[in-house]
Amino acid sequence: MNSVCLYLGSSPGARPEYETVVRQLATTIAGRGMTLVYGGGNVGLMGVAANAALAAGGKVIGVIPSDIAEKEVEHNGLTELQVVDSMHERKMRMAKLADGIIALPGGLGTLEELFEMLTWSQLGFHGKPIGLVNVAGYFDLLLAFLDHMVEERFVKQVHRDLLLTDSDPEALLDRLIEYQPSAADKWLDLDRS
Repeated sequence: MNSVCLYLGSSPGARPEYETVVRQLATTIAGRGMTLVYGGGNVGLMGVAANAALAAGGKVIGVIPSDIAEKEVEHNGLTELQVVDSMHERKMRMAKLADGIIALPGGLGTLEELFEMLTWSQLGFHGKPIGLVNVAGYFDLLLAFLDHMVEERFVKQVHRDLLLTDSDPEALLDRLIEYQPSAADKWLDLDRS
């Protein structure tokens, strides 16, 4: 694994643990010689991640839509900043640049990006590992809901298991590196006879 895409908040959130874990993960990514790919912002947890990786001597690629960059939230000190035309192009570019994906605490955009990558994996569009760092129980209710989706037969267990989860960012990164994709049809009750 040569590059990791982080999905995380453009806000710092309510707990200092969020910044601590983001800084730890970004420093680890840089320390292992991997490129950090993220949304290109200099604010919130996004800025913390970029600055920590850069401070550790790492390579950081940011991808940001021009209309967000025009609001002066782009990070101007990155190894590379790619300005694209739309959010759709941003997500596609970030996905292509990354060998693995990790979500950390964030808002609606973080969840949207995470679930799009999970959906693409479920549909067989990619076989990249996808992880979630559950800092201070931030994602507990989301993880419980995913389990509920399995119980209600809208998601197969094999697809629920696509999302690797850990509260320790370094342990999660190790799990992503060791990940082997498995193939399974998306459809639960498809009668093929």
